[in-house]
Amino acid sequence: MKDVAGLVVYVGKAKDLKKRLASYFMPRQRMTPKVAAMMDTVVDLEWHEVRSETEALLLEGKLIKRWRPRWNILFRDDKQFPQVRVDLGDPIPRFRIVRVRTTENSRYFGPFPHQQAVRRTLNEMRKQFGILLGDTLPTLLPDGRWRLYGDVRSQIQKLPNEVTTEAYAARVTAACGFLEGKAGEWADQLEVEMRTAATARDYEKAAELRDLLDALRRTTEKSRRFLRDDPLPRRDESGALDSLAASLGLARPPTTAECFDISHISGTLAVASMVRFVDGQADKSGYRRFKIKSFEGNDDFRSMTEVVGRRYARLAKEGRSFPELVIIDGGLGQVGAALAAFREAALTPPPLIGLAKREETIVFPEGRELRLPRHDVGLALLMRIRDEAHRFANAFNAELRSKKLRESLLDEMPGLGPKRKAALLARFGSIQKLRKATDAELAEVAGVSAKLAGEIRKFLEGR
Repeated sequence: MKDVAGLVVYVGKAKDLKKRLASYFMPRQRMTPKVAAMMDTVVDLEWHEVRSETEALLLEGKLIKRWRPRWNILFRDDKQFPQVRVDLGDPIPRFRIVRVRTTENSRYFGPFPHQQAVRRTLNEMRKQFGILLGDTLPTLLPDGRWRLYGDVRSQIQKLPNEVTTEAYAARVTAACGFLEGKAGEWADQLEVEMRTAATARDYEKAAELRDLLDALRRTTEKSRRFLRDDPLPRRDESGALDSLAASLGLARPPTTAECFDISHISGTLAVASMVRFVDGQADKSGYRRFKIKSFEGNDDFRSMTEVVGRRYARLAKEGRSFPELVIIDGGLGQVGAALAAFREAALTPPPLIGLAKREETIVFPEGRELRLPRHDVGLALLMRIRDEAHRFANAFNAELRSKKLRESLLDEMPGLGPKRKAALLARFGSIQKLRKATDAELAEVAGVSAKLAGEIRKFLEGR
């Protein structure tokens, strides 16, 4: 649902579109206050047909995260649907539930919109295929085989607990095939067992098998992944660009625009984003991310001066043209900081404005302010560009926070001081690469003995 400016104000899903819309298009006295307030803003609708409820849930979540509609509550945070990761680079790969794709040499399945279903499915796959989940720590035996479990779980598995890497690899292949959707034979078997239990009036077992069958089908249901391209039609923004040019006093519509935003957590992990729009549409190949290099701390103005200077000094050096409009997420202070970057580099700035969240005020470098009506199509386009820069900056910040948390794993290892930790990360670059290192490679690091190398490898294998 969209307002007069074309902004998405609500995203929903329905098995029966006619019935769902009837709950919104009704006499006002029958509406809840929230629905009445929302419908006062709605002037246009778009819909997109998908093949299943799973696809509908995935698409709904993606569009809400992208557009952040005013009247949607769920999916507005940065959480992602769970996925299953298989660490193929390990000698004994384990199956884990993750929300972000972070490691190399791994295989991912999903996303899965039903978290409890995928958890139950993985637990059943552990028994059916003899695979390991992320909470286990296999042991290498002297004869080269692996002991998968060192506790009571080894007594309740259908398959041998001590295996060669080749035998275990065959288990992994079968389990991956199942996650790809090749689950028909197992599902048929469970359905037969369920009906047999029901016929024998073992209703408790039949109900358990029914729930398991439902979890398997929900997990392995094939669905198109809406992770990259927006499946909805692209808007014609020519009218918005014309309106924006008139409002800003530009000689021509700004067909190319770049927008900057700063993101940090209490002054730490400060980063910046730059998004590029061409003809009013996101040009994701032109997006850029920046780490703040010139200082540490919480200073949005210095951060803005640094990243704007880096961007346009580079364009000038390469002889590339500047955008026809530069947008800064912020008020006069941020705009002044961006303008300072052009002055320091002795560059002539293109038209430059800020968009302050305070009543969505447009701020000019000389201090003049402009407040356009909320239904103005040019303002709506500016807000979409600004919100995309904000989303992109926050996503980069979240990625760095995740990486920092992963690398802090070494802090948990007893007997590994800060110098050795720093030396290990300097040598291998990341926890992911450290996991792949052999004992001999670990022992090449200063201060790491052969014994400590083995302890480090076992520690990381358990996490």
